[in-house]
Amino acid sequence: MLDHLSIGVSDLDRGKAFYDAALATLGFARCMTFDEAAGYGAGDKPAFWIGRAGEAAAPSKGLHVAFQADSRSAVDAFYAAAMAAGARDNGKPGLRPHYHPN
Repeated sequence: MLDHLSIGVSDLDRGKAFYDAALATLGFARCMTFDEAAGYGAGDKPAFWIGRAGEAAAPSKGLHVAFQADSRSAVDAFYAAAMAAGARDNGKPGLRPHYHPN
């Protein structure tokens, strides 16, 4: 249903370093870069974008984004890379059966 999602970040260079590391564990890479934004995807079409926060893309503390992973080990690798790159969590990875069984 969605073609892509864009979020604002307060520090684009820091955001790129973070998502470069975390999304690589899920097979996503930065596939487009502009002065004010960077796009990530599994091929050459970005599905997830970050951009310099401005009026149209201010950072939000209430945003929730979930990325698909092929295995629990991929989830663990993503979590470890994200935490090493400076993420803060609301709890470690685990099953969320109210979303889906795996």
